[in-house]
Amino acid sequence: MQLLLIRHALPHRVENEEGVAADPELSETGHAQAEALAAFLAGEDIDLLMASPLRRARQTAEHVAARTGHEIVIDEELAEFDRHSHFYIPYEELKAEKDERWDDLIAGRWGADGEVDPATFQAVVVEAVERVIAANPGRTVAIVCHGGVINAYLAHVLAIPTMMFFEPAYTGISRVMAARTGQRQLRSINEHGHVRDLLEG
Repeated sequence: MQLLLIRHALPHRVENEEGVAADPELSETGHAQAEALAAFLAGEDIDLLMASPLRRARQTAEHVAARTGHEIVIDEELAEFDRHSHFYIPYEELKAEKDERWDDLIAGRWGADGEVDPATFQAVVVEAVERVIAANPGRTVAIVCHGGVINAYLAHVLAIPTMMFFEPAYTGISRVMAARTGQRQLRSINEHGHVRDLLEG
């Protein structure tokens, strides 16, 4: 089967009071990115469309569903590691601002703001993705999720110790071919030509 792991489009930056989880909606640019993704995927033979329960992933998937006619299947275990965090700041902004939280993210120092620890997060992600693969032999499944989810699963496939090893573009697509024998092949990583003109920075 073929698995398309897709990062959500650009959401708004949100910084709530502690204890109030951030679950941002897509920005205007994000909706344009999601529409470009939908137009691109309209040419793909997708059998199943899935999404994380978080708003930025669901709204991105809604654009795809409107183009393809698919229903969206929500999977709670495909949520990002920071789903309970009181802030959402795009990776790019953390990096540009030299925010210490960027260094913590890359180094795997999570957990101070309601995040699960990296090892537990990766284990949950891998189990969830493998469950999807097992249930859909011979099919093409698109999952709209998050940068952390994509990194966690691809790091597992590549057997590398650094979990956050690349920065997925908004609506970037990474393709995995999964055989019934258990073999996993990374076919492409971070395809984002469909939104090259819509990426900020």
